Amino acid sequence: MGKNSKEMIINAAISLFNTRGYSGTSIRDIAGIADVNPANIAYYFQNKQGLLEYCFTSFFEQYISEIEKGFSFLEEGAEACLKKIASNLLFFQCKNIHLTRLILREMSLDSQVVREIMSTYYLKEKYLIQTVLEKGEEWGEFRRHSHDYMVIQLKGMLTMPFLNSHYITEVLHVFPHERYFANKYLNEIYAWIEGCLCVIGKENKIPALL
Repeated sequence: MGKNSKEMIINAAISLFNTRGYSGTSIRDIAGIADVNPANIAYYFQNKQGLLEYCFTSFFEQYISEIEKGFSFLEEGAEACLKKIASNLLFFQCKNIHLTRLILREMSLDSQVVREIMSTYYLKEKYLIQTVLEKGEEWGEFRRHSHDYMVIQLKGMLTMPFLNSHYITEVLHVFPHERYFANKYLNEIYAWIEGCLCVIGKENKIPALL
């Protein structure tokens, strides 16, 4: 069994799940694209559901890690911290655009896997971002807002280009997989943080782009 066969199976599954949907993709379809025996998929993932769950776990472990990396900047200020979190998540999703599209689409469905994600990863995400918002208010950096609605707005900006990728490319003619898009869009997110959250008159310094 080739040592790269697992990665090939994962990449084939992501591609097919994106184009044909989870229900429209079979184990044989995945094996054919990955050029492996269907038994290899059973060896690594047991079945198609196990493969999808692996994709979920892989994505959200990295997703939360990017938030935690940004959260570590909290001592430098809430604004800088929130911008770092937004930057990390945007670039992570751009780098893993096909997996991101798959996960966000599947998260719109009601399933046991989705409910588990909501009760673990998304609750942790909310806790970390809400802590930044609370500290920003405590330190006089942020105006007082509903934390829940601020989280909704921030997540909306970070997910829209990937959840509505056809609209983004065919109507707006921008391409989320390109570095140019990430840099330009990140500045728009920074402008939202400064204009919506930050106390008016406060001097804002935008961190350098990655």
